[in-house]
Amino acid sequence: MKMTLANKITLTRAALSIVMFLFILMPCGWARLVATLIFIVAASTDWVDGKIARETNTITPFGAIVDPFVDKILVAAAFFAFVGIKELDVPIWAVFFILLRELMVSTLRVIAALEGKVMAAERWGKFKTVIQMTAIGIIFFVLDVYHLSHLLTGCAREVCVFLFVLLCKIPYAITAIAAVITWVSAVSYLKNNWDLLKKSWSLPCK
Repeated sequence: MKMTLANKITLTRAALSIVMFLFILMPCGWARLVATLIFIVAASTDWVDGKIARETNTITPFGAIVDPFVDKILVAAAFFAFVGIKELDVPIWAVFFILLRELMVSTLRVIAALEGKVMAAERWGKFKTVIQMTAIGIIFFVLDVYHLSHLLTGCAREVCVFLFVLLCKIPYAITAIAAVITWVSAVSYLKNNWDLLKKSWSLPCK
């Protein structure tokens, strides 16, 4: 059977995440501006693939499991790269806790799959993803303002310098907020899947 269009878009998002990561790592300003555009496209496909799958009735177990996993790749790629840019001051502790939560929930999904179940995304999980994507978008904006202050000249450069001074503390704060909301969603997942987790670590009755 052929792969559905929605799943193809999901895998495309994974590929775009890797390309975005590589462009962020390039120290030149134009590359990071390109990375911003790649992120916008990649984040948009998260809505597109779900909409297509629902409207064409092509929701698959592969998509249900891989789609949220690919979202985690996109988030991890961006935050990992941001930590390495000293001008942003993205807190590594917050990134660590974000990734820890994502690994934990991914483990829950694997346990559910072993039990023959598909763990659907919860409301808190979807809200968490929106917050993470919004945080990444804002950090990209701050990064772009920083690089434009070096690429432009004259009044435009002065405006960008002024904006960066105003915005330079935002990446730290918004990453910390994203980490807190991420862990609120983790508590929700643990609470709603506690019976499944207990079953997975217990020996079967003889």
